[in-house]
Amino acid sequence: MDTRQVPGPVVVGVDGSESAMRAVRWGAAEAARRRTRLRLVAAFAWMVDQVGARPGLEERYRAVLLDRANSYLTAAAAVAALAEPDVDVEQHLVVGHPIPVLDDESARAQLVVLGASGLGRVDGGSVGSVAVALAAHAAGPVVVVRGGEAAPLSPVLVGVYSVPTSEAAIAFAFEAAAARNVPLLAVHTWWDLVIDLGMAPSVEWDAVEAQERLVLAQRLAAWSDRYPGVPVEGLVTRDRPSHSLLLEAARAQLVVVGARGRGGVAGSVLGSVGNAVLHRAACPVAVVRLDAAVLA
Repeated sequence: MDTRQVPGPVVVGVDGSESAMRAVRWGAAEAARRRTRLRLVAAFAWMVDQVGARPGLEERYRAVLLDRANSYLTAAAAVAALAEPDVDVEQHLVVGHPIPVLDDESARAQLVVLGASGLGRVDGGSVGSVAVALAAHAAGPVVVVRGGEAAPLSPVLVGVYSVPTSEAAIAFAFEAAAARNVPLLAVHTWWDLVIDLGMAPSVEWDAVEAQERLVLAQRLAAWSDRYPGVPVEGLVTRDRPSHSLLLEAARAQLVVVGARGRGGVAGSVLGSVGNAVLHRAACPVAVVRLDAAVLA
C-alpha cells in the first residue's frame, strides 16, 4: 500500500471581488510551481435572523445568496483555468464566516492566498479584516496579493530582523526564490537597536554596521548552502525595518515577513513590521509565523 501523503493544496479565498480574482491568478501560478492542486473556497456566512421573520423570505434570500456564491466560484475557476490550464482546480462552498472557514482550511494547505481587499472596498488600500486575521492566526503561511504586476525576474524580498521570528520566513523566501529562479534580497536593519540602547551619540557606526553584516551573513549561510542556485543579495541598512522593506518592495515580486507564534490579537502576532508591510507593500506579501513548518 502506498502510504505517501498527498501534498496539501494552495487555497484561495473567493468572494467575487476583483481583488480575489487577482489572488486566484496568483494562487494558480503558485500551485503550478508547487505541482499541486488549487482549492477555491467561498465562505457562505448565513445569519438566520438577517431577513427578519417574513414567511418564505428567508429561504428565497438564502437561495439567492447561495447561487451568488456558487457563481463566484465558477468565475474564479474559469480565471484559474485560463491562467494555468494544467492545474487541477477544486471548488468548495462552505457555510460559515470567512475567517474560521479559511483558518480551518489552512491546517491542510501548503499556503492560503487572499486578495488585499474584498467586496465593497477600494483595491490597493488598507488590507481587509479577513486578510489581517488570517495572516496572524492561520496554521500555515498566508499570502496577501496586493500591488501591481512585477517583472518576472524581480527578486523575492525577505526581512531578517529578529531571531527566531524570521527563521521560518527565510526558509519560505529561499524556497520561493528557487521555485521562481530569481534572486533573493535579504534586508537587515539595525537603527532601532541603537535607538533603544540610547547610544546614538557615542556609537562607532562603522563597527556596528560591520557586526550587523556578519550577523546577516551568518543567518543566511546555511540556507545558501541548501539552495546554492539562488543568488543572494544582503542589504544592511541603518533604518527602521518597516521603512526599509517598504522601499525595497517596490522592486520585488514578493516580500516575506516573519510573525510571532499563533495566538493573541492580530497586531501583537504580526508586530509593527508585519502590519506595516501587509498594509502598504507594493507587491504581494507572505506572512510566515515562527512556528510554521520549515520547508524542506
